[in-house]
Amino acid sequence: MAGGSGRLLALALGCLAAVAALAEQQQQQLRFKPAPAPTPVRLFTESELARYSGQEEGQPIYMAVKGVVFDVTSGKEFYGKGAPYNALVGKDSTRGVAKMSLDPEDLTHDTTGLTEEELKSLDDIFNDVYKAKYPIVGYTSQRILNEDGSPNQNFKPEDQPLFSIRDEF
Repeated sequence: MAGGSGRLLALALGCLAAVAALAEQQQQQLRFKPAPAPTPVRLFTESELARYSGQEEGQPIYMAVKGVVFDVTSGKEFYGKGAPYNALVGKDSTRGVAKMSLDPEDLTHDTTGLTEEELKSLDDIFNDVYKAKYPIVGYTSQRILNEDGSPNQNFKPEDQPLFSIRDEF
């Protein structure tokens, strides 16, 4: 009986050692796994962004807030075809987000005339919802370019409110 329990103990210790070695090997693989390459960002015109409105099955769903284009496909139940916030996608809906409005007149990048409260709400939602939850896939052309397509000389990323070059570029 004593010999049998000794063999059983040795077998159990051997199993534990094997499990520990396997766990260490998996931990090493995780520790040294290279980080995935960041998705390249691109510049979107209004017509290009409109292609990602959630109307086509299997197509990514994009929306812009403050000129930053987010991939909101993971929130398809909110932004997909027939979903409650589908009106916001495929365009820069900055004003609508600031005013918490789905009124077609508010679905624009124009923030002219917004109150301080609406601008604060916009910044909070931009940072706490969109930047926190959804990957950035690009920028709208009006964020960086003038209407004639020339570079906006006044655009300086470092001067944008709550803008971090490290986070966005």
